[in-house]
Amino acid sequence: MSDNQPQYPGHHPAYDPAAQQQQQQYGYGYGHGHDGQNPYAQQDAYGHQDAYGHQDAYAPQDAYGQDAYGHQDAYADPAHLPSQPHQVTLTPEEPAARPHPQPARPQAAAPASTAHLAPNQRARAEGRSPIIPPGIQPAALTAVLAVLLALTAPLPRPVLAVPVVLLQAVTAAGWFRLNGMWPARQGIALAFLAGLVTDVALLATDRSEAPVVALGTLGVWCAFVLVLQLRNRSSADERMYALTAGIASTALAVLASGHLAAAPQAVTVGGAAVALATLARALPLPSVVSVAVALLAAAGAGIAAGQLNGFGTAGAFLGLAAGGCALIGLRVASYDYPSRFVHLTAGVALPLTLAAPAVYVLGRALGH
Repeated sequence: MSDNQPQYPGHHPAYDPAAQQQQQQYGYGYGHGHDGQNPYAQQDAYGHQDAYGHQDAYAPQDAYGQDAYGHQDAYADPAHLPSQPHQVTLTPEEPAARPHPQPARPQAAAPASTAHLAPNQRARAEGRSPIIPPGIQPAALTAVLAVLLALTAPLPRPVLAVPVVLLQAVTAAGWFRLNGMWPARQGIALAFLAGLVTDVALLATDRSEAPVVALGTLGVWCAFVLVLQLRNRSSADERMYALTAGIASTALAVLASGHLAAAPQAVTVGGAAVALATLARALPLPSVVSVAVALLAAAGAGIAAGQLNGFGTAGAFLGLAAGGCALIGLRVASYDYPSRFVHLTAGVALPLTLAAPAVYVLGRALGH
């Protein structure tokens, strides 16, 4: 097609190989003219871009010579362009060779701290047994109280009543605290008062009347505990829990007065057996071995005390029974809500309190 042939809008000339070669030779490739614009390209309504995706030379550009579509102006003067941060051009092989970032592995959750928990709660959280024995200090206090009972047993009964009253006070307070009820002043006072009334009644009567006195006092004081809980404005479950704890504490305080009703020789043998059994149980030995050693120590203490006060070899049976009851009391004081206060109250009193029935019954059965 000749140069003088008229061209109409939207009309494209026939493909001319010679003209195409000439354009490529002078660097105007792909049909661009000297003004950088294809005369045959169709522009949009704004004159920004032709049908082949090339940018109009008059399109607005930024400070770096780039238009709104990111194309660089071929005629922009590099000397007048602001400095750009250095960019590293990667070869096609480099992105494949670059190691891909590995996703972060989830970290294992750190174990929660158990330092703020109670000893029994910490033991449960760590998978251990929540039963925590009172230890050597409560065992030593139990031994001291047991020796006081053993030494005052041959003396007049009002003298023996002093360590018995102390035992009842510690029993009443320790049982409420063992059940998680603190402060419980009315319940503790009522249970302790039941023990005092039983002591006074036993001192006023013969030893053979001790069961009747204990049962009568316990019945009256259980009625008092029931009346006290009727005045309680707590929920039904809390009232029932307080009622059972109050009755149990009252029964234990009355039960501790059995040392005051038992034979003096039996009280001496039982006190010596409980003292050695609690000390042996507190030794750092395996559980089964510790129990066996404690029972043997209780039996040995019963024999030794029986030989000294005329109770005879029957003291071995009484000592073994009293030592077994003491271990049961230690077990009870080691479970549920063990704390320092529980160990120094219930852990001290329950071994001697639970041994009182064995001391009284076996003392009478063996003829003393």
